[in-house]
Amino acid sequence: MRTLLAIAVLLCSAGSCAAGQGPQPPCAGVEPVPAYAASEAPPNSHLWTSAELGNWTPPACTGFTAKGDGVLVAVAGSFPFAGSAGALLARFGAVSALKGLKYWSVTEVGWRTLITKATALEGPKVDRPRPDFTLAEMRSGADLYFAQSENRAGGDVVYRMRVLDFGRDRFVVGIDNVSPVSRYLVTLFNPGDLISVHFLERRGAGVWGYYGLAWAGDSLVSRLAVPQASYVNRALALYRHFLGEE
Repeated sequence: MRTLLAIAVLLCSAGSCAAGQGPQPPCAGVEPVPAYAASEAPPNSHLWTSAELGNWTPPACTGFTAKGDGVLVAVAGSFPFAGSAGALLARFGAVSALKGLKYWSVTEVGWRTLITKATALEGPKVDRPRPDFTLAEMRSGADLYFAQSENRAGGDVVYRMRVLDFGRDRFVVGIDNVSPVSRYLVTLFNPGDLISVHFLERRGAGVWGYYGLAWAGDSLVSRLAVPQASYVNRALALYRHFLGEE
């Protein structure tokens, strides 16, 4: 694992994250904010609170609407990849590969396992496990469900995943939680409080760009239980996973 990714450094390209300016995902023909980092360099990332976002509204290409109080993390990087869009999309469908995903824990100051169990589901019920999703299922645009358990959460959490857009050189995947996230019988996040959208697009010969947005609803309980830096480190963990890094 790259040491530089172990620390949640909130980076933006010069002037691209001015005060009061929210993120800009790479919608068609729009340059992202924060900007893509250079290929194989640590990704640019930034965290905004709802107060800092002000009147920012998620662009239509994200597939979600404005929420109440919360935190929003953006991660933008580039990486070498000579394969197809379908090969990258298949990494999202391989839900079981999320098991064992590691992240840098700011509370324990070390690498820890983030996801202890992950399985695809036949529907939004935990008791209906199935094999990983095929590329054809992913490309269908249908709602697909999976469950995962995290190291600090109690029990399985069910998520919904849907491909919002797919083409030869670009695709977009949206994910949100459909069951609550609890710890010690206390609810940290209600259904719909955790939303992420992942943009992958070809940036040149053998180079792809990744841009991820992750929203977490804010409450007194979640604020006390989850340090802000943890949201960034979890987003960076998913970035490494979808790029095929350990």
